[in-house]
Amino acid sequence: MIGVLDTAPYVAGALGAGGVGVFASRRRELIRRWSTWAVTAPIVGGAVLLGRPGMTILASALAVVATVEYGRLVRLPWLDRCVVSAALVATIGATAIPGWTLTIGAIGMIAIGLLPVLTGDAVDGGRRAAYGVLGFVWLSALAGLVLLGDATMAVIVAVSIADIAAWCAGKAIRSPRLSPLSPAKGWSGVLGGGLAGIGVLALFGALTPALAVAVVLGGPLGDLFESMLKRGAGVKDAGTWLPGFGGLLDRIDSLLVALALAVVLS
Repeated sequence: MIGVLDTAPYVAGALGAGGVGVFASRRRELIRRWSTWAVTAPIVGGAVLLGRPGMTILASALAVVATVEYGRLVRLPWLDRCVVSAALVATIGATAIPGWTLTIGAIGMIAIGLLPVLTGDAVDGGRRAAYGVLGFVWLSALAGLVLLGDATMAVIVAVSIADIAAWCAGKAIRSPRLSPLSPAKGWSGVLGGGLAGIGVLALFGALTPALAVAVVLGGPLGDLFESMLKRGAGVKDAGTWLPGFGGLLDRIDSLLVALALAVVLS
């Protein structure tokens, strides 16, 4: 597996080539997306270079922002969002202590589930507990940014390139619809994105059966999962602050399930 510094020329080259094509297309949405990639790539790369401390900080920050967006989607009170965020940060931090990640995660899950009980919510308690625990389980996949170690950068780049390839393949080749949850996505996108993701893993020397399955299946499933939540909430995007994407969840939805599968299968 090649090192983080060795991946920099590939990432920079992909951004450069993509930028040329994006600006040539003159499509505002694509330009905004490329700009977001150009800004976030150095941030992620810098965190990876710092090793476990850097990835712990990055994963924790992402968890807090993602929890705020998730809480808005499913209408969780601010108290619940704070508890979910705290549980996620504690779980991610516990990755530094061998054997404690699952223990801290279980304690956090119990606290989230019991919060409506402790606040005496007889009207909406069941829904709050269910969505709180669901959000914690979903977003705890961010701990994979720390747990995957040297494979982290390869998975991040593979999922990102797979998303782009899936969009391009879906636009270029008409195919049966993937799911009612996301009518704009077809099987051609899944195939194109999967092949691109595997190609990136191979380029980075990180192609293993576990990571291949994580990238190929995790990307589309993560996208569909967030689409389900957004449809239930009646919104198009999880947020409005991230140019070209909407919110953070709209940017990392594919990565979340890919990380979870990568950790479990590895």
